[in-house]
Amino acid sequence: MRKKGRGLTHIGELFSPKLLRELKGPTPIQKRIIEATNNPEPPDARSILYQHTVLCQTCLPYRDPGDDVRTWERLNGNVHLEISAGKAMHPEQGRLVPIPLPFGPKCRLVLMHINQRALQTRSPNIEVEDSLTAFVRRVLKLDPKGRNIRMVKDQLTRLSAASITLGVTRQTSTGNLAATGHLHVIEHFEVWFPKDERQRVFWPSTVDLSPTYFESLLGHAVPLNESHIAALSHSAMALDIYAWLAQRLCRVPPGKGAFISWAALHGQFGQGYNRLNNFRAAFRTALREVLAVYRDATITEDQRRPPRLALHGSTPVWREPALKGLTLHHSLPPVPRLLHPVSAPAPEKTESKTDREAPRQLRKSLLQHQP
Repeated sequence: MRKKGRGLTHIGELFSPKLLRELKGPTPIQKRIIEATNNPEPPDARSILYQHTVLCQTCLPYRDPGDDVRTWERLNGNVHLEISAGKAMHPEQGRLVPIPLPFGPKCRLVLMHINQRALQTRSPNIEVEDSLTAFVRRVLKLDPKGRNIRMVKDQLTRLSAASITLGVTRQTSTGNLAATGHLHVIEHFEVWFPKDERQRVFWPSTVDLSPTYFESLLGHAVPLNESHIAALSHSAMALDIYAWLAQRLCRVPPGKGAFISWAALHGQFGQGYNRLNNFRAAFRTALREVLAVYRDATITEDQRRPPRLALHGSTPVWREPALKGLTLHHSLPPVPRLLHPVSAPAPEKTESKTDREAPRQLRKSLLQHQP
C-alpha cells in the first residue's frame, strides 16, 4: 500500500503490535518455555542441577558491572553480601592478572553445573572441559564452538577467581550479634591456554571446590529441574526467582502463607532498579515465566484496592493504593524428593530461644539464611 509522497507504508502502521506478535508466532524464548510447560515429566536423576541454598538468593550481578569494578555488594535486611573479583596466574605472561566479576545467567548456569558434577561424583575435584561442552549443548541448546563457548568459559574463569563474604546480624535480649563468613566456591583451578591462536581462551580446565563449600553443598544443595533451567536460561532474574522458590516454597508451613513485601523483594532481586514500579513490572514478567514451568508453585498477590478521591491542595485527584506484596504458599518442590539421588535440602530445625544458643544459630544462618 502506498501513501502520497511516502512510498511504501510500513507494516507496523497497518497492524497493532499485539497483532504483529500473533502473526509472527512465539519467540525463541517463548518456544523454550512452552516446550518445558508441555513436558511435565519428572527429570532424569542424572540431569538434575543443584544450587547451594545460600546462593538460591540474588548474589551475583545481573549485568556486567565493568572490568574496573572489583567489588559488588547487596544489603537485604540483616544480611550483607559482597562479591570480590580475584586474580589468576596467566600461563604466558607469567604473572597474576585481574579477573573481572562474574555476572549474568551463564554464570549461574555454570555454578549449577559445577554443583551437579561435584554431587554426582561425590568429589570436589572436577574436570570441566568435556562436561561443560556437553552441558552447553544439552541445556543451552548452543553449538559449543566459537563465541558461545567463549562466553560460558569466561564466566567460569570469573567465578573461579571470585570470593564471597556474607554477614548476618541478629538481635538478642543481651545485645546484637554479628557473624561473618568468607566463602570461596573454588579453591584451586588450572588454566588451559592452547597454542592455536584461533582457539585461545583463558579458562579453567579443572577446578577444585573448597572443602568448606563442598561439605556444605552435600547437606544444603537444592535440586533444580534441568528443563526448567534451560527454559529460563535467558534471564538472570528468572533463574534467581526459580531457585529461590525451589528452596522456599516447600518450607512454608501447610495452611500458612508467608508474606513477602514488594520492598523486601526489591531488596533481594531489585539490583539496577531504582524505582519500585519499574522493578515490580520486571519482576512480574520474570515470575510469570517461572510459574509457567514451575507449575506446582502457588503464589498469590494482594488484590489492588479501589482508587480513592483525595485532595492535592485544592485539586481533587484519584489515588490508587499500591500493592503490598506476594504471599507464598506451601508447594511441592520442582524436583520430587524421591529423585534426589545425591543430596537434598536439610530440613529446618526449630531455633533455641536461649541466648546461649544464639551464636551457634547465627553461624548456621550463614549457611541457611532464609529471606
